Amino acid sequence: MAELGRLWEEKASRVAQKKLSLDLRATTYADADGIRILKAIYLQTGAKILSGTPWTQYLAEEVASTNL
Repeated sequence: MAELGRLWEEKASRVAQKKLSLDLRATTYADADGIRILKAIYLQTGAKILSGTPWTQYLAEEVASTNL
């Protein structure tokens, strides 16, 4: 997930004002740092979160929760 954080820091200013989707449908694991980064992206952009399994639905709810 360090790569995701680095990439977000690099691209955030260019994409933060665009409509984004976080596609979690193929996600099989996310550690605490990954969830923290996804949550930051979600909070900064209001991105739509896509999920398709009970695990990714749980992850989507965790990302969309307001507690950091």
